[in-house]
Amino acid sequence: MAKDDVSVSRSEAAAAPVKPPAGPVPDLGREEPPRPPGRVGFFTRIALSPRLHEIFERMPLMNRVTRREGVALFDVVSGFVQSQVLLAVVEFRLLHILAEGAWRLEQISLRSGLAEDRLAVLLQAAAALKLVKFRRGLWHLMPRGAAFITVPGLESMVRHHPVLYRDLCDPVAFLKGQTEPELAGFWPYVFGPLAREDAGLAARYSQLMADSQRTVADDTLRLIDLSKAKRLMDVGGGTGAFLRQAAALYPELDLTLFDLPHVLEVADRFSPRLTLAPGSFRDDPIPEGADVISLVRVLYDHPDSVVEPLLKKVHAALPPGGRLIISETFGGGEKPDRACDVYFAFYTMAMCSGRTRSPEEIKQMLEKAGFVRVTKARTLRPFITSVIEAERG
Repeated sequence: MAKDDVSVSRSEAAAAPVKPPAGPVPDLGREEPPRPPGRVGFFTRIALSPRLHEIFERMPLMNRVTRREGVALFDVVSGFVQSQVLLAVVEFRLLHILAEGAWRLEQISLRSGLAEDRLAVLLQAAAALKLVKFRRGLWHLMPRGAAFITVPGLESMVRHHPVLYRDLCDPVAFLKGQTEPELAGFWPYVFGPLAREDAGLAARYSQLMADSQRTVADDTLRLIDLSKAKRLMDVGGGTGAFLRQAAALYPELDLTLFDLPHVLEVADRFSPRLTLAPGSFRDDPIPEGADVISLVRVLYDHPDSVVEPLLKKVHAALPPGGRLIISETFGGGEKPDRACDVYFAFYTMAMCSGRTRSPEEIKQMLEKAGFVRVTKARTLRPFITSVIEAERG
């Protein structure tokens, strides 16, 4: 999550209304006759018929479809338990133990401190998730498990998830706005002035941000070309993870990091070409001088009342023909995306400050701010990030 202005009270952000879905808003002060619902789709009507389910189960071709759908449906139903299994695997460091070599159950039990009978259940579950496998009396690490502990930030993210799980323990009350999400106060605590009260917690989650930002930066820089840029300014860029990666690819590029003063106090001054520009994009104008400005995981942390003025400030700071790069996970819009429209949509809702937006929504906001030639989202891995580019008209 981006963190430019987390020192600002979240109570103000939480009070901001969540933007409703596009479409006409009914006049609640006037009674209208109920409208008939739209027609149910053909295949949906089939799925609603228990009798047809029985018939299809006896048909060689159709039973493959119904069983595949059954497996997919149960995968959705059991998703919470799968995430908890992953958390347990991380906390007991099972993948790290198996990265050293294959071990017998009793050896892993001694290393992890978990009783053999319960460890056997956990390892079997991890094998079902293709993280590990059992062969010839030994437990082995699988490629998926190896990748999990190699990708920066994944373990830290999983360890952070209990905060989100607690916020979603009563999803009905959560969606009705009857709870006080823990995440709403979490990021200001970690990155704001309150972080001084618990330096260890702040350091832990600052590392989470830095790790995840490196992966985001790598994917972003594969999707954009900065070879003709003169100065890149990263707005809300934290301690500079994105600019560091950009500097490695474009060593002649001048760089500016714009973020809150207390964030820049711990920023890594990794290059003589780096300029630190303290400020708040809520309250201050964006400094001029860059021909490319990036917003990396910034917009979805904030409501429209912050995003729209920010885009106008960026537009004003760029020269004619200057480029804006937006990198974050986007909602799928008409084609819902499982990662973005489930995970990130609920995460940002729990933060009580922002929301995921579709590329079409971002395009409309950019054009309203005066940008032209908006390129819709390109991506390598949508669950990591996607990129939209726009040009100042």
